[in-house]
Amino acid sequence: MKYIKTLLAITLSTVLGACGGGGGSDDGVAGSVDSGAGSSTESALFSLGVSDNPADAKIVNIAFKQVVLKSSDGAVSFDVSVGGGSRHVDLLTVQGKEVETLVSAQSVPLGEYQMCIYIENSETANTASSYVKTNDGNDAGLVTNSNGSCGGVGAEELNTGRLFLNKTFTIAAGVNTFVAEFELGKGLQGPHGNKNYWTLKPTSVQLINSSEVGVISGEISAAVIDNCEAEAGGSEFSSAVYLYPASTTLENMGDFRPADTVLPQVAPTASARVNPVKNELDEIIGNKYEFGFVAAGTYSLGYTCTYQYDDPDSEEAVTDGFIMHAAEQDVAVTAEQTTVRDFTAVP
Repeated sequence: MKYIKTLLAITLSTVLGACGGGGGSDDGVAGSVDSGAGSSTESALFSLGVSDNPADAKIVNIAFKQVVLKSSDGAVSFDVSVGGGSRHVDLLTVQGKEVETLVSAQSVPLGEYQMCIYIENSETANTASSYVKTNDGNDAGLVTNSNGSCGGVGAEELNTGRLFLNKTFTIAAGVNTFVAEFELGKGLQGPHGNKNYWTLKPTSVQLINSSEVGVISGEISAAVIDNCEAEAGGSEFSSAVYLYPASTTLENMGDFRPADTVLPQVAPTASARVNPVKNELDEIIGNKYEFGFVAAGTYSLGYTCTYQYDDPDSEEAVTDGFIMHAAEQDVAVTAEQTTVRDFTAVP
């Protein structure tokens, strides 16, 4: 199975005078194209990739089947399968500004679109389909509970789910770059009730114009991590950095939850896993985080070592094991630039 990693997720570079639609590329990234949209003398090259903010799991593998762009004139469909099977992407391998390409350099008429991404559903543990490997090493099935066509086009076979990105976006003259980013921290639901599989909510993915976003990255000092673990107690820890609106204080930093928080509590907008940095001897020499696609503006950041207790379907408190330990304020993000902010001070 062929994977292609780039730093850009969706690249739409204009080619004037080209025909609409277009066939599959010869690099194996995009499969066949089925276009129901009207023809146009102006079109753009369309490429699609996916990126992720983390979940508390070892693997979140999605088996992608098809991408459909829907417009008022019809729909353009891209078969992203590989060798007759779905294209598998472990979202936890494409964090920060890294992405995995699904569609590469396909011609699409200029205009306004919505997007549907079709994946293979599996309610049973099956590593040949969509699945989650939890931190305890167990495998479980993964589904999305939405389905149906997109502008009359779409994979409607058995065991197919649909991620519908209903926010309209524009394929315009010039270069247009987007990313379909998954926020698994608030959109990946663990088994509940009598279900033993995981559910990916359609609201967990959003389409972002990368010309309007920047990057936040930094390190978490060993002292901050040690102090957080001492405050939390216990023996199991999972580190993450949360993104909040500007001027959110540490005591007001809330967790992911199904409903809006009640002031003064503030819900995060995204999270980033803290990953160890190793040297050539496989020794840990640091711990880093990265948000790959943040809209230009000013933000606050919060650090926790108890990310594993943040259930997006409930509101956690200190008594549930979740704590927010340290905060950084006035983090300014500029489009197409990287802002570095380290957590070094010991509270």
